[in-house]
Amino acid sequence: MTHFRIAEAATLLGVSDDTVRRWVRDGLLTVSHDAAGRQVVPGDELAAHAQWLASAANEDGDRQLSARNRFVGLVTRVEIEGLMAQVELQCGPFRVVSLMSAEAARDLRLEVGDRGVAIVKATTVIIETHRKDDE
Repeated sequence: MTHFRIAEAATLLGVSDDTVRRWVRDGLLTVSHDAAGRQVVPGDELAAHAQWLASAANEDGDRQLSARNRFVGLVTRVEIEGLMAQVELQCGPFRVVSLMSAEAARDLRLEVGDRGVAIVKATTVIIETHRKDDE
């Protein structure tokens, strides 16, 4: 099973190391120790916690969508030029870029610093993984 050090777990969840340590202290995550004696969180437990965090963040009332890939973040850039707009969100450690019509961007009244949700529905999703045991 894959395990992640506290700092790695924090990066993957988009929170601070101290937050992960608090979750461990509060019993929300468990830790063991790796061969070097460092605290590590089991990958499957981290994945379940990430799903729980996402479902808690996505509770928006009555709104229902078929798209399940939702990334909550902050608007970091809005560039409207001609008929098109480019909007960037920083969702934890991830940068999400959306190209939309200028009309849509104006209708949303997007401004840098706004809370935004990128909803992604795609026919192709490429997933890359790096495992320490493969290196």
